[in-house]
Amino acid sequence: MNKKKVCGNPKIWKDPPGAAMYCSGCQHPVIHRIISEVLEDMGIDGKAICVVGVGCHAFVQISWNLDILSSAHGRALDSATAVKRLNSDAIVFTVQGDGDCIGIGAGAFIGAMVRGEKITTIMYNNTNYGTTGGQLAPTTLLGQKTATTPHGRDAALEGYPVHTAELAATFKGTAYSARGSVHTPADYQRTKRYIKTAFQKQIDGVGFSFVEVLSACPPNWHLSPVKCLKRIGEDIVSEFPLGEFKNEDSTERLSKSK
Repeated sequence: MNKKKVCGNPKIWKDPPGAAMYCSGCQHPVIHRIISEVLEDMGIDGKAICVVGVGCHAFVQISWNLDILSSAHGRALDSATAVKRLNSDAIVFTVQGDGDCIGIGAGAFIGAMVRGEKITTIMYNNTNYGTTGGQLAPTTLLGQKTATTPHGRDAALEGYPVHTAELAATFKGTAYSARGSVHTPADYQRTKRYIKTAFQKQIDGVGFSFVEVLSACPPNWHLSPVKCLKRIGEDIVSEFPLGEFKNEDSTERLSKSK
């Protein structure tokens, strides 16, 4: 009987994979895999340069055989801007957590969109600062208990969750913005399409592209991996709806029409 291999490790993954660094049930390695598959499917892994900030996402440095630059906390997009301007033919992208991107790195994030940098950002949203003990993040849900909101996030004290994908869509320099998840096989495939589209916008030189991906954090959510998947489907998606929020072929056309 002939056997055909239908699944395996992405070629750019190191062995052993860096996924071994993550907590059980963490979905960051799943998102790493999607990015790996997209880079290889599009044939751009040979000219890709990844910039990471500080956080759980940064363990991808030991997962991939890619050119990777580690930047200061929240400054991945500043570093990526320099890399892209010095290597205009490279595919430059940042991998960032929600705290690194829209918390500590909010200034760099907004600046890149204002300028319409030809960069792709993939933000992992696990609704807390995972690496440092599960503190309140910009994306923490109302009522969610964290290390710094033990009674739950209170809008009167800590404000409201930031909807980063929707925010990104409001900037003229943004060509593409979407939010995906990996809590079901169907969502895995949809998120893969979003990330592929985001990279295509960079290849076409349209503008800044952004994909937010919801990711489970079992230790800081104090839930089992299976219950985390249920929480994403029932609670988090209702706060952070999935889908594409902007998909433009020309940011110049948008600027001239306003």
